[in-house]
Amino acid sequence: MMKRMPTDVKLLLQEGAELTDRALETLIPSIETIPASIHGAMRHSVFAGGKRLRPVLSMQAAVAIAGTLPKGIERLGAALEMLHTYSLIHDDLPALDNDDLRRGKPTCHVAFGEAIAILAGDALQTRAFEVLAGLDAPPPAVVKIIALVANAIGTVEGMIGGQVLDLESEHIKPTPELVAAIHRAKTGALIRVSVVAGGIYAGATPEDGTRLDLFGRKIGLAFQIVDDVLDMTEDSAHLGKTAGKDLAMEKATWPAVYGVEQSLRDADDLVKEALAALDPYGDRAEGLKSIARYLVERKN
Repeated sequence: MMKRMPTDVKLLLQEGAELTDRALETLIPSIETIPASIHGAMRHSVFAGGKRLRPVLSMQAAVAIAGTLPKGIERLGAALEMLHTYSLIHDDLPALDNDDLRRGKPTCHVAFGEAIAILAGDALQTRAFEVLAGLDAPPPAVVKIIALVANAIGTVEGMIGGQVLDLESEHIKPTPELVAAIHRAKTGALIRVSVVAGGIYAGATPEDGTRLDLFGRKIGLAFQIVDDVLDMTEDSAHLGKTAGKDLAMEKATWPAVYGVEQSLRDADDLVKEALAALDPYGDRAEGLKSIARYLVERKN
């Protein structure tokens, strides 16, 4: 268990990802466990090489509050990663984005068939809540985390609602309001709740929660704006997923409304605003700040 997080962002991400992966390895049934097909599909997608950004955000939010990494927080991170992966599996299905590449590997339905892919997504979601219910934190904090996470992946301002808006907005002229609503819900909500849940796990006060929520909202939107730009400017090999998909499917994206240069300026401004929300935490928030900066500088 790490006691002190490095401020070097690449090392910080690497160590956070390794901690998360060790937890995921123990929390997801092995491929020898019957029924083997579903566990193989779950592991195929979870261990396809993601950055583990949401777990690392939760860990660094906890460090900002507690000054050190709380015992057992990797299980919270693992649950968040399961939820993120479940959304990717379903998002890639033929009925939604119909994509065959994710994290540089064949998508779950390509490798295992549609039926198993749907069930693998379902299974990751239910397993995530089972893990959340067993977190090593005071019961009121655990209940609060479960409620916030469930809300963040739901239909009102949550991930599923955002996916629906995204689906229904294809081939129609995007407005600033529509793009903001999609990004806030589809991607931003889970990023935001990862930050807030990490803080609550570490004993955040309501005032801390408000600051972390603001930070999470700002970086969640910045992350998706940069994602939209990368889809237009990078190739599939760099992205690990199909490049140019947004344009081909006439998706409602930030660059489609504002252009690439303005989008990058907007992302930069959002990160500056996010960093300002963390000022009360001083050096304890350096890890969280370094990830926020990384979000606008990344190339995949």
